[in-house]
Amino acid sequence: MRNHLQLSLLCLFFSVTTMMLYGQDRPIDGLAHRILGDRDTSFVFVYRLDTTDYFQIEPVVSKSYSEAETGKIKITGNNDNSLATGLNYYLKHIAGVHVSWLACEPVTLPLHFWLPAGTIRKEALVKDRFFLNYCTYGYTMPWWEWPQWERFIDWMALNGINMPLAITGQEAVWYDVWKEFGMTDEEIRSYFSGPAHLPWHRMANLDSFGGPLPMSWINGQRELQQQIVAREREFNMTPVLPAFAGHVPKRFSEIHPEADIQQLSAWCGFDPTYFLNSTDPLFPIIQKSFMEKEIELFGTDHIYGVDPFNEMDPPSWDPNYLAKVSENIYASLQQTDPAARWLQMTWVFYYKRKSWTPERLRAYLTAVPQDRLVLLDYFCEKTEVWRTTDGFYGQPFIWCYLGNFGGNTMLVGNINELEKKLSAAMEEAGSNMTGIGSTLESFDVSPQIYEYLFDRVWNPQSNVHQWVDDWCVARMGSGLHQDKWRLLIDSVYKDWSFYGLGTQLVARPSLEGHGTYYTKPYYSYSNDTLKSICKAFVRQYSYIQSDMANTLWRNGYEYDLVNFFSQWMGNHFMDIRNEFTDAYKNRDIKEMKRQVKIANQLFDDVDALLNTHLAFMLGPWIEAARNWGSNSEEKDYYEQQARTLLTVWGGPILNDYANRMWGGLVKDYYAKRWNIFFEAVIKAVKQGKEFDEKAFGDELSKFEYAWTESHTKYPVKRQPVKQKWFPWYKDFPTFPAAYLIYKRWME
Repeated sequence: MRNHLQLSLLCLFFSVTTMMLYGQDRPIDGLAHRILGDRDTSFVFVYRLDTTDYFQIEPVVSKSYSEAETGKIKITGNNDNSLATGLNYYLKHIAGVHVSWLACEPVTLPLHFWLPAGTIRKEALVKDRFFLNYCTYGYTMPWWEWPQWERFIDWMALNGINMPLAITGQEAVWYDVWKEFGMTDEEIRSYFSGPAHLPWHRMANLDSFGGPLPMSWINGQRELQQQIVAREREFNMTPVLPAFAGHVPKRFSEIHPEADIQQLSAWCGFDPTYFLNSTDPLFPIIQKSFMEKEIELFGTDHIYGVDPFNEMDPPSWDPNYLAKVSENIYASLQQTDPAARWLQMTWVFYYKRKSWTPERLRAYLTAVPQDRLVLLDYFCEKTEVWRTTDGFYGQPFIWCYLGNFGGNTMLVGNINELEKKLSAAMEEAGSNMTGIGSTLESFDVSPQIYEYLFDRVWNPQSNVHQWVDDWCVARMGSGLHQDKWRLLIDSVYKDWSFYGLGTQLVARPSLEGHGTYYTKPYYSYSNDTLKSICKAFVRQYSYIQSDMANTLWRNGYEYDLVNFFSQWMGNHFMDIRNEFTDAYKNRDIKEMKRQVKIANQLFDDVDALLNTHLAFMLGPWIEAARNWGSNSEEKDYYEQQARTLLTVWGGPILNDYANRMWGGLVKDYYAKRWNIFFEAVIKAVKQGKEFDEKAFGDELSKFEYAWTESHTKYPVKRQPVKQKWFPWYKDFPTFPAAYLIYKRWME
């Protein structure tokens, strides 16, 4: 009987494997076709069950499959996520093909996919690969619709990510919860912030700012989240859904005056929000209501993000109180989902590190049963909290690289140092380091370091320079600039990101230093080094003719041209500003005006360059926001939200936090702001007065806020800079713009 059962199970396994091998409805088949089109027929995907995530790449040389499949590339893996990672490994490291996280970057394929020389097998070194940050949903993704999400989920699968934060659409759940507790439609929607600021509302940092939230948004996001989590689960991902952390509306406290509700400390100039203590009888009732409704809408994978007190002080610092908070939060999760695990970011333990003493942190973390609380060590490139807390007192954690704040478009991210830190952690952290992840606040910048991070999951040892060489070929279609990419990694990409990092060009105008806490113009490399790299990139390709472009040109190369050249220009503006300041001190009006003329030429040139690539353009961001509107009033509302987040943010403390060098934003916002400043300084000199920078700051605010309410249209398609030397400028618009900058500024 036992032998018959084993034989039946074996036959079933092979029949299922065969069906999976030749079927066309598998997730991996859909992904391969979306990325490769009809060229997906070059690959054969095979499932093989295994307890470890792995992939294997080998040529199909045996006739045991079929005549048609001989000569193809066979990729075997234990699930669709592993198969996708194997496909990406082949494309990037063997075929020289890069699949970007940018939906606007098309995939350039070679004429032929050649067979690997032998068998390549890779196993995941950790089981959890986490991605995203609450803030990413504001600084990158607020206006995304399904096409952007579909491409992004494909990119996550290709890079082996299996634990994405999934917080879209939760307002639809909260709407029903708060209605159940006696609040009206208007009260609920006015409690929510506007769409761009929802991440900070979700973290209890602010309420109502930019509200009321339109019902059309709430419904649209609910439907979008259902698509998102369904696709993520197809690729063996475990979406991390939100749960109740204690944040309640002010109106709820008025309806329930008997409840134990306290105001938290104010955050960044906003009014304090309200916190229901976990000891209150209403806490588990709200949690149960939310989780049941969420699970009904979006399903569950039994892991929930709960983050009380983000960047704020709890009502009490007593260790017993903190232990009770975490104990009750976990109990409230388990009452609805007995298999629940709690995931928390540890940013607050870094940000408030002086307050979160070892005694307090130990009490908070160990009140949750072992292995039921998973911690994201959020900012490991700067501070590894696990090293200062005895490995989070035994609770499992994921080692995370943050890498970007606010979407600042700066060349930062030290792969060499990342490799050292990550290798040491994997060797020293022990078994409670269960994963690797990234908690970036925004992306579209410095993509190489994030892809290196997730590639590292599959490589016990890594050679940074060899990886960079492969990256160069995949990005550019050749190894022409491998030496320059190595120089970039070793000499330019030296700094870690920090809050409000940016160039002087995007900083609030000032004669010295920078005008606000954000932005901080800083770079530690020589701008001449970056200049030499820019010159090499443009010189090497200046011979390309239109009939050669299809085989030699890559969209990744165009992205890099914009990225590197605009960074050099932004850095160079500091020299211009300093020359203007020296002229001011000497009361040399003629020289001041000369520097203003130079500055405006730079503004024009860099704006034109930025507008040649969709990743660096303001227009698509605003158009995407307006597309969510169901009428003209809503469209204007979403546009105002989109403009506000990038500029004034929502108050003087965070002004310029999300600065970024984008086409349209440079010329219409930063350049105008600087010209208002230049005119005011020159006027003061003409009148024989000292320039009052503080009083001017108040005047400048009028322009900034007026800009957020304006509706100037910006291009949504790439804008070529026509030059007679390059007749193919319409197909490849970035190069002529970069060449113009090279000729004008670098020769």
